[in-house]
Amino acid sequence: MKKKILIIEDDRPIAELLAYILAKEGYDTDIAFNGTDGLAKVRTGAPSLIILDWSLPDISGIDICRRVTQSNKIPIIMLTAKNLVEDKIRGLECGADDYITKPFDVREVVARIKATLRRTDEASGGEAKQQENQVIDIDNIHIDTGAMTVTADGVPVELTPLEYSLLIYLYKNRNRVLTRDQILDAVWGYEFAGNTRTVDIHVLRLRQKLGLNSQIQTVYKVGYKFVL
Repeated sequence: MKKKILIIEDDRPIAELLAYILAKEGYDTDIAFNGTDGLAKVRTGAPSLIILDWSLPDISGIDICRRVTQSNKIPIIMLTAKNLVEDKIRGLECGADDYITKPFDVREVVARIKATLRRTDEASGGEAKQQENQVIDIDNIHIDTGAMTVTADGVPVELTPLEYSLLIYLYKNRNRVLTRDQILDAVWGYEFAGNTRTVDIHVLRLRQKLGLNSQIQTVYKVGYKFVL
C-alpha cells in the first residue's frame, strides 16, 4: 500500500510542487491550504506523514503539531522560513520529527521523508523491537533497549524517536569523534551539507533532558564525542 503524505501549506505553488514531486516518488498526496482543513484531513485521511508549514493563515503550525502529536503518532516534518535556532527548538519541542527551512531543495525534502518513514516503519514493524535486549547505565541514566525506555534517577524521560536513536548511536560509538555528517547519515538517514545544525539542536535537547553535558562533548568544528 502506498504511503499517504498530507501537505499543510498555504503557499499554493510550494504545496503543488511538493505534491507533484512526491507523486512521482510513488506516494499518495493530499493538500490542505490552511490549518482547519489540515486538522480535518488528519482525522479523516490517516496520513502516514505530515509536511507542515509553520505560518498558516488561521492556526499556527506549532499549535497543529501539538494537537496532532497529543493523540497520534503521525510523523511531522516542519517546513518553514523561520531559521533561528530558537525557532527550530520550538518546532522540535512541539513534537515535530524534523525541521526544514525555506528555501529548500526538493531532493532533500524527499530524502528526509524517506528517512523519517523508514524510522517509523522500523519502530512499529519490528526491527527496533527485535534488537537484542540490553541494559545501559550511565551514571543516573538507565536505558532499556528492549523496551526502548530511558529513566533518570528512576523517573521516566520522554525522548522522541530521533533523540533516542541519537543517544544510542552516540553511546555505541563512545570515545570516538563523530562528525555531524556521520551522525546525520547514521541517525537521520541522509547527508546534506548545511543541515548539520539539526544535529546540534538534538544534542542540545539530549543534554537538557538527561543532563549529559560532561558525557556528550563538543569537538570544535568537527562534531561530538560521547565520553565514558
